[in-house]
Amino acid sequence: QVQLVESGGGLVQAGGSLILSCAASVRTSVRYSMGWFRQAPGKERDFVAAIEWSGRNIYYADSVKGRFTISRDNTKNTVGLRMINLKPEDTAVYYCAAHWDGRTLGRTPNQYDYWGQGTQVTVSS
Repeated sequence: QVQLVESGGGLVQAGGSLILSCAASVRTSVRYSMGWFRQAPGKERDFVAAIEWSGRNIYYADSVKGRFTISRDNTKNTVGLRMINLKPEDTAVYYCAAHWDGRTLGRTPNQYDYWGQGTQVTVSS
């Protein structure tokens, strides 16, 4: 069983920045790929970014390219999402997710096996 706990959300003005963190309790024998998703009220859960086990391969949604940076520290079992130049349309609950195959860069929710409880990000205009 994998447990994921997100932190770092909050209220920020447009143009501001936030850093989200996801702490994972994982089986050390399994190399997980990790992803961030977000879900706004009344909308589907959308892909934000993914990073495979080694950290060498990363993929971003077009809407966040150049503004968001995903990273991981396997020694601490953490995954981060640095967000700059935030826009009101970035407002959502942000979720961290893990998939047991560390080589993949899943871009849909059904490609992930474990989820955190989410952290709210609100960007005011």
